[in-house]
Amino acid sequence: MTTSKTIKLGASLYSYQEEYFLRKLTLEQCIAQAAAVGAYGIETIGEQMMPGFPRLPASFYAQWHEWMAQYGTTPSCHDAMLDTKKYKGRLLTDEECMLEFERDLSHAAKLGCKVVRVLCMVSPEIMAKAVPIAEKYDVKMGIEVHSPYHFDHPWIMRHLETAERLGTQHYGLVPDMGIYTKRLPRVARDRMQRLGASPKILDYVCDAYEAGVLSEYIIFEAKKMGGNAVDVAWAEQCRHSVYTNPKRLTEYMPFIFHIHAKFYEMLDDGTEYSIPYDKIIPALRAGNFQGYLSSEYEGNRHIQDAFPVDSVEQVRRQHAMFHRLLAA
Repeated sequence: MTTSKTIKLGASLYSYQEEYFLRKLTLEQCIAQAAAVGAYGIETIGEQMMPGFPRLPASFYAQWHEWMAQYGTTPSCHDAMLDTKKYKGRLLTDEECMLEFERDLSHAAKLGCKVVRVLCMVSPEIMAKAVPIAEKYDVKMGIEVHSPYHFDHPWIMRHLETAERLGTQHYGLVPDMGIYTKRLPRVARDRMQRLGASPKILDYVCDAYEAGVLSEYIIFEAKKMGGNAVDVAWAEQCRHSVYTNPKRLTEYMPFIFHIHAKFYEMLDDGTEYSIPYDKIIPALRAGNFQGYLSSEYEGNRHIQDAFPVDSVEQVRRQHAMFHRLLAA
């Protein structure tokens, strides 16, 4: 087994979106908060936290690099969106998609990022066409493996086959650890109850999902139990969540550029409620993963209707967990 030093720790600024939106944190302060907990790899979303993106002046990039030096941080990944529906009534043409890739890859290079996360809906054919652009800027493109997709899903397998055929080092994967959702998020379950779902049906769905019951059976049973629209919506969430064996990470390590360390709720005992990082970290170490494990907090959306969101504390707790697991 390799040492924990091969795994680098970071955070997606997406994690701090609540505080940024409410003007509690500036972009610089988000970077500072990440650095304060040892999350030195900074993952960015231009559309979310870089006003004026993609038309950013040279002064922005100069300021960005000053922040990186000041806080001892490194740009780890830029999250590209490829908005294929930006024009009403039609999708982007392949040529227009290439212009979007040119835009995002050049932006990543200016930031100092070596990886761009590409949304999983982008086809292998489009990715293949973008490879020369990625090679020009020396920025790796990673298709996000996001639930309900997983490594054995035909869509992801097509991407892997295309990357292998091209023989390039600039086309691979960015797995989202949501593909290891062992238990449905408790914060999401509680929000559905506040919206009017039945506690009995909510609990049935949670138990059945954890037991590995097929989603269609869970939905059928929720309806049979007399579930209302909110109950059924909760049952249908099982179609969008997935749990696979974390050990499979080691099989795909040559294609993995970066990892989204998805989490919904860090508990007082220092564990994540839904995702078994005590199984994930050993798999990454066994596979000699040397990229960034990048915090991605998504519990905010499930509590903001009723409770204050403290993304800073949640990210801090996750990194305390990482340090504990990596020291084992």
